Amino acid sequence: MRVLAIDTALNTVSACVFDTAEDRTVASEILPIERGHDEHLLPLVERVLAQTDYGLDGIDRIAVTIGPGSFTGIRIGIAAARAMGLVRGLPVIGIPTLIAFAAPYIGKSEFAVASLIDARHGQVYAQVFSAIGKCIVEPRMVAVGAAVRLIGSGPVYLTGNAAPVAAIEAWSAGLKAEVAGETGAPDIAYVARLGALAEPSASPPLPLYLAGTNYKTAQPSRLTAQPAS
Repeated sequence: MRVLAIDTALNTVSACVFDTAEDRTVASEILPIERGHDEHLLPLVERVLAQTDYGLDGIDRIAVTIGPGSFTGIRIGIAAARAMGLVRGLPVIGIPTLIAFAAPYIGKSEFAVASLIDARHGQVYAQVFSAIGKCIVEPRMVAVGAAVRLIGSGPVYLTGNAAPVAAIEAWSAGLKAEVAGETGAPDIAYVARLGALAEPSASPPLPLYLAGTNYKTAQPSRLTAQPAS
């Protein structure tokens, strides 16, 4: 299966083509930006597809991050993915950003994995997974300190763009915690991997917003984090 993955949920525009039969990223580009997702996304996707021998004609499905994250960025990414899916008759899979951050670190050790995204004003979007990928804290928006308390006794990998701030809080509380990987945006290859594994009917490309402890979406994705390959 060939998956086109798109991410515009935070301060980057990213896309890749991932071939599951070959278990490799065929083409990829990541562009860090603060704004202007709408101007950069489609040209970036075109450049990525141009690196393949088949373009959009050879894609089997599209995966797109659905949040939480930037309200505008999420809308832009979903709209583009749905438009391409409609034109080519391709299934479009919605991938929660918190799950995309966690996926590369599931199954790597005995560490739990906490995904943390900056929600501003001292708040974070948080979700916590066990070492084998079971969700042990459902997605929610909480203060940084409260997010750290939700993690428990550790040890834990912290990932997401709020991970460095949460790490300071965790270390102050005596929690064994490590900041995992690049935290600015999810690994776009794992957005594609998750998209390949998902059941389309259970993972619609709908924006996922969080306020307090509640989902703000008509139909939350049923995706769970998968062990790292």
